Amino acid sequence: ASLVVGLDGCIKAVGQADVIRSQFSGATFESIIDCSGKCVLPGLVDAHTHPVWAGDRVHEFAMKLAGASYMEIHQAGGGIHFTVEHTRKATEEELFNTFKHRLERMRRAGSTLVECKSGYGLNLETELKMLKVIERAKQSMDIGISSTYCGAHSVPKGKTATEATDDIINNHLPKLKELKLSGEIHVNNIDVFCEKGVFDLESTRRILQAGKDIGLQINFHGDELHPMKSAELGAALGARAISHLEEVSDEGISAMARAECAAVLLPTTAYMLRLKQPPARKMLEEGVIVALGSDFNPNAYCFSMPMVMHLACVNLKMSMNEALAAATINAAYALGKSDTHGSIETGKQGDFIIINAPRWEHLIYQFGGHEALIDYVIVKGKVVYQNERCGTM
Repeated sequence: ASLVVGLDGCIKAVGQADVIRSQFSGATFESIIDCSGKCVLPGLVDAHTHPVWAGDRVHEFAMKLAGASYMEIHQAGGGIHFTVEHTRKATEEELFNTFKHRLERMRRAGSTLVECKSGYGLNLETELKMLKVIERAKQSMDIGISSTYCGAHSVPKGKTATEATDDIINNHLPKLKELKLSGEIHVNNIDVFCEKGVFDLESTRRILQAGKDIGLQINFHGDELHPMKSAELGAALGARAISHLEEVSDEGISAMARAECAAVLLPTTAYMLRLKQPPARKMLEEGVIVALGSDFNPNAYCFSMPMVMHLACVNLKMSMNEALAAATINAAYALGKSDTHGSIETGKQGDFIIINAPRWEHLIYQFGGHEALIDYVIVKGKVVYQNERCGTM
């Protein structure tokens, strides 16, 4: 088989090599890649990341290993609060440089479309600084980005959840609407950390509805540490996706299936925090659209969707086919981009990875092996990463 991408970055033809050869016999190509003995897959889609921040939390990893829970560290002023303090102090330039480096690492691991959240500012000034950094990468880098305003990631020190909610609705969202109209920042999604001791169901509902009213897709954190009925709320609000769902109820699963609301599962987080794994099998059996994300953040430092797929197969009991769909077409759906991304079809954007193996399953089977396995990463028909180990074009 072979495929052709046009200069506009879109797929022109996919099919049998001889048919395509005769169809394009008069065409000239900027480059031709011989994939004999290799596999071509859609570019991977990472449906949930927090990649803009300063202040890593390597010291907290030891605390977690010694038995401290996520919420214990959070309430002691660590966790999100620690990173917020450092991100507030960092300049836009510093944040952009580290973010760019992280995106490059994600791309080398096969991700060609990444959802990127703000959420380590919690005040308007820093949230906007993070969103500007994401906007700059959108404009200047060869990688797809879906940006998410996550100002309700945590309740800032000195505020109650209700005060934080009012601030977001009365100050943050009107400013985002204004910047969208002036063309300075284009945010795609709105996110809230709906959790006991963070934002309760009513605050979450108010923020998500206000975000939807200014044209943002709802895509939020729910039912992670406690059952909160987040899934039921998301389905009722017409959410595009809900992440985590380790503690989702049976009613929530049915509601998400009916509402065609995607479940973004994060096997790295459940693994690192030793949480109960989300009920992936039950979701799949009920017909929920299941997607995957790396949840890259200072608490879950993983760039690699191949590793996420491996963990999904082993810990969430997904099949390799289900994991690949969850990291491509379903993850694109969770971002509202499945019409252009997530599969190799004529008319879609030409985003691929070429792996140096005769069977695509090697991408999941070789745990942590993507450095030697991924030969090319291609975005809009342009080679954005070529492994020095692989043969030249």
